[in-house]
Amino acid sequence: QVRLVESGGGLVQPGSSLRLSCAASGFTLNELAVGWFRQAPGQEREGIACINGIDGRTYYGDDKKGRFTISRDMAKNTFSLQMDRLETEDSATYFCAADTECSWYKLDVGMEWRGKGTLVTVSS
Repeated sequence: QVRLVESGGGLVQPGSSLRLSCAASGFTLNELAVGWFRQAPGQEREGIACINGIDGRTYYGDDKKGRFTISRDMAKNTFSLQMDRLETEDSATYFCAADTECSWYKLDVGMEWRGKGTLVTVSS
């Protein structure tokens, strides 16, 4: 059974950095692709980044590469989202997710499994 649990959310000031982590169980990170999405109240879900299980190829959503970096720790079976130079518009609930593949299409339509989310609030 695929299980994903996020951690690391919180309240931060604009311009700061934050690292989110996702603990994966029920699969290994070379078996499935994993990714990060976010959704703010009243807004559509937005794909941030994903990484393929087999080859580690990464995909980033529009305007996400540069401030957001996805990575994985195969030994711990966890993956992370490093977020830099945060802006108030980055405030949202962030979800980690998994699927059989990672692609721009998957970032657009969503992935098969996802965690419950962790709230990130960027405010002064």
